[in-house]
Amino acid sequence: MPRIDESLKFYPLGIAVLTISDTRTLETDTSGALLAERLQSAGHNLVDRDIVKDEIDDIREQLNAWLANPSIEIILTTGGTGFSPRDNTPEAVKPLLRREMDGFSVVFHQKSLQSVGVATMQSRAFAGQAGDAFIFCVPGSTGACRDAWDGLLELEFDSRHKPCSIAGALPRLRDVCA
Repeated sequence: MPRIDESLKFYPLGIAVLTISDTRTLETDTSGALLAERLQSAGHNLVDRDIVKDEIDDIREQLNAWLANPSIEIILTTGGTGFSPRDNTPEAVKPLLRREMDGFSVVFHQKSLQSVGVATMQSRAFAGQAGDAFIFCVPGSTGACRDAWDGLLELEFDSRHKPCSIAGALPRLRDVCA
């Protein structure tokens, strides 16, 4: 069972949410809305939220702008991680990463297996470090975003989570990256 040490100080993260879709608008984007609501309810700061078309250049342009913003520590993307010809998120994001977080994909698929069964194999969800920030790329369905947040990202982003969390490691990582 995950352990939260309530005696430790909570460190709110600056998080941006990017929906990658050719069809969604802010009004119809239930996946991005779920992530924005969940992160704010957890006490983090929603620094920005946007939607871009599933075009490699458009995705990279938005990500690079956010990576240049020191108040954004985490970027969550939703959409474009499948196998349709328009799913370009991995191709757009992976070249920006210094390191991949292989464990995220593994635990996301383990959790997703419980809700969608073997269909989880059709997801190319992944995460990694780009500059001083971390990017987490999850499928575009609201259910997949729920799977990614509940019990995974919510704990990984909580500085009180033991034995470790990204939130607790970010200050140390920034010193190394500087």
